[in-house]
Amino acid sequence: MIIGYVAYLVLALIVLIFLSAAIRILREYERGVVFTLGRFTGVKGPGLILLVPFVQQMVRVDLRVVVQDVPPQDVISRDNVSVKVNAVLYFRIVDAERAVIQVEDFMAATNQLAQTTLRSVLGKHELDEMLAERDKLNSDIQEILDQRTDAWGIKVSNVEIKHVDLNENMVRAIAKQAEAERLRRAKVINADGEQQAAAKLVEAGKMLAQEPQAMQLRYFEAARHRRRALVDGGVSAADGPASDLQQAAGRREISWEGFGSPAAGRRARDRHDHPAIPRSCDLHAKRCRSFAVNFRSFIQNSAIYSGLFSGFIVFN
Repeated sequence: MIIGYVAYLVLALIVLIFLSAAIRILREYERGVVFTLGRFTGVKGPGLILLVPFVQQMVRVDLRVVVQDVPPQDVISRDNVSVKVNAVLYFRIVDAERAVIQVEDFMAATNQLAQTTLRSVLGKHELDEMLAERDKLNSDIQEILDQRTDAWGIKVSNVEIKHVDLNENMVRAIAKQAEAERLRRAKVINADGEQQAAAKLVEAGKMLAQEPQAMQLRYFEAARHRRRALVDGGVSAADGPASDLQQAAGRREISWEGFGSPAAGRRARDRHDHPAIPRSCDLHAKRCRSFAVNFRSFIQNSAIYSGLFSGFIVFN
């Protein structure tokens, strides 16, 4: 009786071990590569999978997108600049059979291939292209990796360059280059402005040459401006000292030096009874105003006569 119970218990244990080895459950994003006695027999999943224990083996394969960080790589660009570049790699398995059979470890193989491809592609470009044309470089690296990993059943969906590390000397050199470029653009813009101004002057000269009366009017306009500038300058120069002396005489802001002794000067300043100084200041102011009026009339007459004389010569 006891032997019968032990036999049933052993049989149940064997059946349990058999079922645990035969039943496999795969998720939606998983596939199972099945080998029978070491030979490939097919890809199964997802769902419930039944295997023959000790005869068939299954290798699980994840079909989701894998994100790998490519370690920083020392790259020498085409213009002999040493930089450190790292990137991010996005890929997934599209053929589970080839990913298991064609390569031993597809994860490590893809990572190493990404490192070598990153160095080789960036080494063919200059530093300015690495900094300004990242999209183009990402596309080139992605296409090369996709072609080389296609035999492994792997699809490289995207490659993104993360950082391009430069040393401090190179950063300063790039800043100087950018400053020189801005100065060059400023000079070019200035030269373009001078060229356009010269073209407009040539056009204006041609138009004035077609009409002699226009040139004569231009001469009169220049003479009028010159006369106005001369008159304004003469009046301001003549009115300045007189007005200053007049204001000084009115406010009694007169220097009290030269009265024989400092004490006499102080007494005269305190009394304010020295009549010669205000009278002399008023006389000097009148003379300055008379000189300014005469000088202004002389300048006006000279400018008018010179303009009429030049017009007479041009008309003749």
